[in-house]
Amino acid sequence: MSERNNRGRPGRGGGERGDERRDDRGRTRNRGTSGGPRKYSATAPSQRRRSADPSRLAAFETLTAVSRDDAYANLVLPSRIAAHRLDRRDAGFATELAYGALRGQGFYDAVLATCVDRSLDQLDRPVLDALRLGAHQLLGMRVPAHAALDATVALVRDQVGAGPSGLVNAVLRKVSAQDREAWLEQLAPAPGDDDALAIRHSHPRWIVRALRQSLANHGRPTNELDALLEADNAAPVVNLVALPGLGDLTPVLEAGAEPGALAPESALYRGGDAGRLPGVREGTVRVQDVGSQLTARALAGVEPGEATGERWLDLCAGPGGKAALLAALAHQRGATLLANEVAGHRATLVEQALAAVPRTAWSVRCGDGRDVGGEVRSGQRQPFDRVLVDAPCTGLGSLRRRPESRWRRQPSDLGPLTELQRQLLDSAVTALAPGGVLGYVTCSPHPAETVFQVQDVLKRHPELELLDTVGALDAVATGDVSGAGTAGAPGTAQLWPHLHSTDAMFMALFRKGAS
Repeated sequence: MSERNNRGRPGRGGGERGDERRDDRGRTRNRGTSGGPRKYSATAPSQRRRSADPSRLAAFETLTAVSRDDAYANLVLPSRIAAHRLDRRDAGFATELAYGALRGQGFYDAVLATCVDRSLDQLDRPVLDALRLGAHQLLGMRVPAHAALDATVALVRDQVGAGPSGLVNAVLRKVSAQDREAWLEQLAPAPGDDDALAIRHSHPRWIVRALRQSLANHGRPTNELDALLEADNAAPVVNLVALPGLGDLTPVLEAGAEPGALAPESALYRGGDAGRLPGVREGTVRVQDVGSQLTARALAGVEPGEATGERWLDLCAGPGGKAALLAALAHQRGATLLANEVAGHRATLVEQALAAVPRTAWSVRCGDGRDVGGEVRSGQRQPFDRVLVDAPCTGLGSLRRRPESRWRRQPSDLGPLTELQRQLLDSAVTALAPGGVLGYVTCSPHPAETVFQVQDVLKRHPELELLDTVGALDAVATGDVSGAGTAGAPGTAQLWPHLHSTDAMFMALFRKGAS
């Protein structure tokens, strides 16, 4: 077998699992998609690309890692960009191609289902990934049709085989027969219907319904749903923060970033791989959504009442973004932060995130956050003056930054997550000193994870007082956070992608009185 055919690529073979036709060199042959006549490309053989271009290959490798290994695109793509040594322009193309294909998967699969003569789940995963990339170029990017077809077929020929490349060529020609609007009119003719919205905005139907309910429960007009779903699909700008007293944004701004409008010491970057910016590799400048920045600063900014403010706790610290900002703020005030994380590998990420902050300001505990309250009650630990519960949640507020997550989450996830949130909140209240401040944060607007949790914890713990969270956010923000108030739990705050250009971060601040 030639070296080319001994690379162990996943799914190399026919476009349909188990339906492989190979020649005496082990290569798949183009016999058509169902035993019929062969389908030929309109491009002359001498004009066809023979290998994948690096930017499309980086996107393809990202999609295959997501579909094959349940990987996260935001963790895989930077390494693929680096491996293929993409420049700023090509890195931007690869990013939009990978993230756009993942965000738009629902719509593109609906289109592809009308163009393929079998169920999509009968296709090899790499073939389906390539078809999604091709569909996004044709219907979601300004790539000429001939270039999208030629490059995607070359990618499949290089990475999967000649036989599947014929299928991909035939299917994408059918896709290119109509533009995006024509496909939408065919597949989702009733724009206001939840099923149509699910296709038009490429969200699972249950998430469309959940976001509609979220708007209503937070006191927002439900006619904002279109704008919210559209914001979820907009390519997010990279938000940066300079760790207070440690980072410097000046070289970042000189490298092409723009000053942030909503949070202090923040910046926006539209230039591709932010890891190349000064300070990011050293950890003194961090990539962090501006909504996350504001919630950490709001917790740190509230006066602690009777407490000294010297002992802080991040109960669910992984992977370490908010913990790093809190630790830098704590260091400025002579306070210390305990960053707790239950998963060992994520605790390591927390330590790496905190490495830029002087070691005297922080420590890391690897353990279940639900046990910390018991340790304080038994006297094993001193109580804390500020506690952040950035609770595990459905992540419905970060769909624009984690494009694959909308296709992984299920409605059945909600019950176990809300029970875990309840238990973590109880532990946090027990660990909190009288007069101390508790911040409850989720990256989700779902009412079961937000307003209902606040109502329930106030019933369970009458010693808690709900503070003016919108006022606390406004006090630390450098821009407008109006519209963040919630009707379901007055005093709490809900940021929105379509209003504030942040993730849909929810926050509630409490002060603990005498037990």
